[in-house]
Amino acid sequence: MSNYVRPKVHGATIFVTATLAQRGSATLVDHVSELRDAVRATMAERPFAVDAWVVLPDHFHAVLSLPDGDRDFSTRMGAIKARFTRNIRRAGFRPPPPGPMKNGVVAGRVRNGLPWKDAGLKPGLRGNEQTVWQRRFWEHHIRDQSDWENHVAYCWHNPIKHGFVTNVRDWPYSSWHRDHP
Repeated sequence: MSNYVRPKVHGATIFVTATLAQRGSATLVDHVSELRDAVRATMAERPFAVDAWVVLPDHFHAVLSLPDGDRDFSTRMGAIKARFTRNIRRAGFRPPPPGPMKNGVVAGRVRNGLPWKDAGLKPGLRGNEQTVWQRRFWEHHIRDQSDWENHVAYCWHNPIKHGFVTNVRDWPYSSWHRDHP
């Protein structure tokens, strides 16, 4: 396994993407209120600013700004993912099992011609229980104003890219509505 070390910049602005283990599901939009609750609770515990956010059925993108003197965005992302998982599990949600496994590989699933280990499974879960999120998340530290503008626009236009809507104002799960009342 790689030993990836995330940058640690105090007061950074970061573009993040988190994806569900079950690609193609609609869990995030079906449970958007639970995701919002998880974000609010995390912000109350460890403040940060949401410059842009978009929730799609199986992933979200966000541009987050940390307070001066703080560099720990990984704990915030972990807390959001854990709180969301806990909230939907309490509501009775259980992701479907990925299929039969043999030696940690999901039968019949192939990526790049090789058997694919399902990132949604973790040792220590009970029975055939599956995690909600893919392990880790993707991040990019914003470099300058132009980079910030491009990533905010990426968040807002992502539902168009995926074919859910033809205009950003038509996607209800976006901070675009907050910034363009």
